[in-house]
Amino acid sequence: MLGTTSRRLLLCVFRISCRFNSTEPSAIVPGLNSPLRGDGAIRRSEPYGSTVEQTYAGVLSFLRRNYTRNLNNVDVAVTGIPLDLTTTFRPGARFGPKAIREASVQLPELKSYPEGIDLFEDLAVIDYGDCYFDQSQPKTIPSAIQEHAKKIIERNTFLLSLGGDHYVTYPLLKAHVAHHKKPLSLIHFDAHCDTWPDKDPDGMNHGTMFFYAVNEGLIDPKTSIQIGIRTYNDDTMGVKILGADWIHQHKIENVVEQILERVGNNPTYLTFDIDCLDPAFAPGTGTPVCGGLSTAQALAIIRQLGSVNYVGMDIVEVSPLYDYGNITGLAAATLGYEFLILLRNKKVIDKSFHFGTR
Repeated sequence: MLGTTSRRLLLCVFRISCRFNSTEPSAIVPGLNSPLRGDGAIRRSEPYGSTVEQTYAGVLSFLRRNYTRNLNNVDVAVTGIPLDLTTTFRPGARFGPKAIREASVQLPELKSYPEGIDLFEDLAVIDYGDCYFDQSQPKTIPSAIQEHAKKIIERNTFLLSLGGDHYVTYPLLKAHVAHHKKPLSLIHFDAHCDTWPDKDPDGMNHGTMFFYAVNEGLIDPKTSIQIGIRTYNDDTMGVKILGADWIHQHKIENVVEQILERVGNNPTYLTFDIDCLDPAFAPGTGTPVCGGLSTAQALAIIRQLGSVNYVGMDIVEVSPLYDYGNITGLAAATLGYEFLILLRNKKVIDKSFHFGTR
């Protein structure tokens, strides 16, 4: 009888042998037939397709996508916004994009679950790198983020941003609204509503940016919804709230129904603050609040939001300084992967959907 260690070793050898020797088109490893082995992020010649990678080594782009600023024939650009100057409690979200990229390396190793989709056969995704700004000149940061996003959006390329603290959504919304010429609906996953009032026009605070966004007409509160909220605010500014307690007491299908009914077919921006998840599932964040969603709940909800008319997305508030085993980074990376699955399905199934068009 083989011991446990011997059985595991044989299984590992078998999997590696299958990965590099199989020529079946239905092989479970995307990119198996590619001549490239390793560092596809800087060696792959086009934004489509996958390469076989060592998950523990190589260039750490998001999901091993091409590291480039060439937007020709690109559907989705992923970019990092490494800002944490506006957080009100624990800093460290400036390291969020790096942690999310690091955690993402295992996700493209196999086809998607549960559909079995080779995501990058149909969706052209690149890693655009990070937004540059001068942190010693904080008043210049919002416009730097907005201009960074504008360069991508004006090419009719869909933008998935990795924060950074949640303030980054404010200049990102400005860039998207300037492109689409109308207020957007907002799907907002968070522990906090981030609509607390702020009378300082020069203020930068990750708890007030949606107060500004509503008042400035960037988002339409009547068609916007916040999910997982579990902190109190006297004024929700007309945005519909699905509190964490309500979600725990209802089925996932009920949550999805409320979201879809609220946003309809309006152009919609999706923002996911990782502290929407309970600290048990996402400890690495700046302002954790107990009683939140599980990772399983969040993924189940996201996977049923395929009909939404998305114009932009972000994932924010990952602070790896407070994380354990990068489980928060992994949750954020997995959510980002699921966002891309939604976009891939819209491209393949919904022929009326076009990336970035007004």
